[in-house]
Amino acid sequence: MGQALWRLPPRQQQQLQEELVDRLADTGGARQEQGKEQNGFIDLEMLPPELGITILSYLNATDLCLAGCVWQDLGNDEYLWQGLCKSTWGHCSIYNRRLPAGFSYRRLYLQLDEGSLTFNANPQEGISYFMSKGILVDHPTEQAKFIFYTRRLNWKMLRIYLDERRDVLDELVTLHNFSNQFLPNALRDFFRHIHAPEERGEYLETLITKFSHRFCTCNPGLVRELGLSPDAVYVLCYSLILLSIDLTSPHVKNKMSKREFIRNTRRAAHNVSDDFVGHLYDNIYLIGHVAA
Repeated sequence: MGQALWRLPPRQQQQLQEELVDRLADTGGARQEQGKEQNGFIDLEMLPPELGITILSYLNATDLCLAGCVWQDLGNDEYLWQGLCKSTWGHCSIYNRRLPAGFSYRRLYLQLDEGSLTFNANPQEGISYFMSKGILVDHPTEQAKFIFYTRRLNWKMLRIYLDERRDVLDELVTLHNFSNQFLPNALRDFFRHIHAPEERGEYLETLITKFSHRFCTCNPGLVRELGLSPDAVYVLCYSLILLSIDLTSPHVKNKMSKREFIRNTRRAAHNVSDDFVGHLYDNIYLIGHVAA
């Protein structure tokens, strides 16, 4: 059984469910007498293995351990735990190493879960925990990839950690690919991984500076066509953030018009056309805040 079996396409899952209904209709009476179906709950061992594993894949670590006590073959399936590890923590240094004899993805999942909880309380201790278990290598690139492909880390603690570890922040920025993305959408994508601080300050300026250079690196053709530069993108980013606040804040009664935004932005970014700035305004007006 391969790792892909426990994450089936919706159509194939539906086919398996229909097959299950037919099978239960034929053998329902006998199964009830044997205690396989009680109080409306179906024993997962009656299901095709792929469907049983798919159901268990939606459980958290605690519930899955409890399920393993009832359905030992399914609950302790290594492919199931391997899939859970890699779908929740997309990159770990240990994935790329030769695994020792007796290695258990179930144990790794519990360690990753414990390390994430530790990180969300104290970022430095969390990273130290991952390194002590051999899950992460002490290198900025490896830490950046771990952060980039993980969604279990508290964004406030992550912001604190990245503010202290600028080397990891630099590597994290380079993992973003903004090719052929419209500037506001690229900025939203950036802030989804690296959350903006709540107040303006040195850290926000650092983030926007790094984003501006990365955006220009990913879009050399756009830079030549529109005459953009990292400094111009920096100005546009600040304009987008201020416009986002202006248009979305209920405390701002007199919203900035499109004409006002174009005029104010063109004063700071002379080489950018009115049409391009107007499209920036439309994007914020229709889609919303770039750093929400």
